[in-house]
Amino acid sequence: MTVFSRLSVVWLLITLMAPLLKAEEASDAPDESHHSNTEARQSLPLEELQMFADVFNQIRQGYVESVPDSELFELAVQGMLSGLDPHSIFLKEKAYDSLQETTQGEFSGLGIEIGQDGGYITIIAPIDGSPAEDAGLEAGDVILKIDGESIRDLPIDRSVDLMRGPTGSEVLLNIGRRGVAEPFDVTVVRDMIKVPSVRSRELMEGYLWLRASQFQKDTGHEAIAILDEVLAEGSLKGVVLDLRNNPGGVLGASVDMAGAFLDGGLVVYTEGRHPQAADSYDAAAGDMLDGLPIVVLINGGSASASEIVAGALQDRRRAVIMGTRSFGKGSVQTILPISDTRAVKLTTARYYTPNGRSIQAEGIVPDIVVDRAEVKSVESNRRRKEADLQGSLAAEDTADAQSESESLTDLRNNDNQLYEALTLLRGINLLTPAAPEASPVDEAADTIALQD
Repeated sequence: MTVFSRLSVVWLLITLMAPLLKAEEASDAPDESHHSNTEARQSLPLEELQMFADVFNQIRQGYVESVPDSELFELAVQGMLSGLDPHSIFLKEKAYDSLQETTQGEFSGLGIEIGQDGGYITIIAPIDGSPAEDAGLEAGDVILKIDGESIRDLPIDRSVDLMRGPTGSEVLLNIGRRGVAEPFDVTVVRDMIKVPSVRSRELMEGYLWLRASQFQKDTGHEAIAILDEVLAEGSLKGVVLDLRNNPGGVLGASVDMAGAFLDGGLVVYTEGRHPQAADSYDAAAGDMLDGLPIVVLINGGSASASEIVAGALQDRRRAVIMGTRSFGKGSVQTILPISDTRAVKLTTARYYTPNGRSIQAEGIVPDIVVDRAEVKSVESNRRRKEADLQGSLAAEDTADAQSESESLTDLRNNDNQLYEALTLLRGINLLTPAAPEASPVDEAADTIALQD
C-alpha cells in the first residue's frame, strides 16, 4: 500500500469515528453512553474500512475521468443504503425538499409514490388527480426508462431527479405492466401537485364515502372535521372508508384517522434494534360514530399508513375490510438530517397491528375479497313483468325507487368494489335492531325525574 493510501485510511477512520467521539463528549449520561460508544468503536471493521479506502484511492487515481471526492463519498453512501432495503435512501437537496413538500400536501412532479424492486422503480400508487393518474399509470407499474434512458440499478434519488422538471414540461416513461406482453411508452406532463388528502360524498341517504388519498400531517384532522359536519347535519347510517391506492405517509395521521373510529386502545406499535425505535400509539377516547358500521376498502396500492388504519380496525373488530390484499409495507423510516439540504431516510423499525401482526411483505388480507371488475348484468330486459300485463294495477310512488335503482346501477357499473361495500353496510343495518322509541309515558317519567 502506498503512503497516500495509508493516509487515506487514517483520514477515513477519523472521519467515521468523529460522530461517535462527539456523541460521547456531548452525552448527559456518561456511564451508559461511554459503554455504548466504546463498544461501537471497538466493533468498527478496520480491515473492511481499509479495503474501502484502497478502492476509493484506486478510483481517484485510475478512473477514466476525474470524480470529485465529495461525489465519490455520496455514491458510497447511496450504495450502502440501497443494499439494505428499497426504502432506505440518501436524500440530496431535491429529493429532501420533495419529501418535505409531500408531507405538507403540495409538491411539483408527476404525482406517484414509488419504491425500488429488482433494480427498477415501481409505482406503489398514483396520487388522486395527479398527472400520473391522468396519464393512466397504475399501482404495480414498473418504470423501465425515463426519456429513453434505462434506469435499471439507478439510485432512486437519481430517478426522481430525472422525473423532476419545470411545470408544464413533458417526461416520457417506458412502462412494464403485469399482463401486458410488451413495454409501452406513456407521456406525462409535469405539474404542481396540490393534493386534497380527504374527500367525501353521500352514496345514498345516510351512507358516507370517505376517501383518503394519502396521509399528510393533517389528514386525520381533515377526516374528523368532515365526520363532525356530517354528524351535525343528520342521521348517518354507515361509512365506507376508501384507502385504495393510498400509498401511506405520516404515521401520526394514520393514528388520528383510526382513532376517530376507536374508543381508545392500541392502534399500532413499532419495534426495532434501537431502544428508541420501540413505541406504541393509542387512539383517543371516544368513537365518533358510536359503533356505526364501517367498511374499509383496500387494494394492492394501499401501503404503510393506510395498512396501519386497516390493520387496527380489523384487529379491533371495528370494521369489515374489503377489497384485495394490500401492498405489505410494514416498515418505519426515520429521516435523519445530515445538513440543511441532505438527509438519510433509514428503515429503523417494523410496525405491528394491535394483535401483534407484522404486515411486512404480507399485507392486510381483506375479510371479504372483492376484485375490481367490469360488471355486466345478465338480467334480460325482454322478460315480462307484472307491469307489462294488460290491465295490471299501477304501482304507487315509483319515482323514488326508480331513481335509487338507477343510482346504484351506475355505482355498480363504475366501481363494483364501492358498490359491494355499500351493499354490505345496508345489509348490516337491515339486520341491526332499531333502537326503541321512547313512549309518551316514558318521556313524562323522564321529565318528572329531571324535575325532582
